[in-house]
Amino acid sequence: MTDPTEPARYAFGHPDEAGRPDRNGTLSKDQIVLIDEVIDDPPVPALDFAVVNDEKAGIYEAIAGDREIAGLTYNVAGDDRLVLLAILVFPEFRKQGVATELIRRVLDDVRALGKTVTIVCPIVRTFIEHNPEYADLIDPYHPGVTKGHR
Repeated sequence: MTDPTEPARYAFGHPDEAGRPDRNGTLSKDQIVLIDEVIDDPPVPALDFAVVNDEKAGIYEAIAGDREIAGLTYNVAGDDRLVLLAILVFPEFRKQGVATELIRRVLDDVRALGKTVTIVCPIVRTFIEHNPEYADLIDPYHPGVTKGHR
């Protein structure tokens, strides 16, 4: 893992509406692990998993066998936009490409639905920065978290 104080890798700016007076946030150790995974672009996940959109709960779940291994939570913002809140990968499934593949599949679904996204999750933001073919999905009026230096 890279030094978590490295600003270019771990610094994020938040919009005013995020409620952070300094417009910056501190990443947790869990978030840093997932950002490292996304930046290091792991190969295809070692696990075969399905992605299920639980619209009622507002979560895309990654399911391997009969077990949930990861999830990406969201809120619906009108008919044409999702706010991507946070991704979680259970510790025993980290560093295996699950986060990267889950984000990819969620964004592919968003594209298929003809929607845009507002990004609150810094891991999703990092993924899009390293996969610019998804940049067009970011809502131009409500982009959410931005990469920036502290």
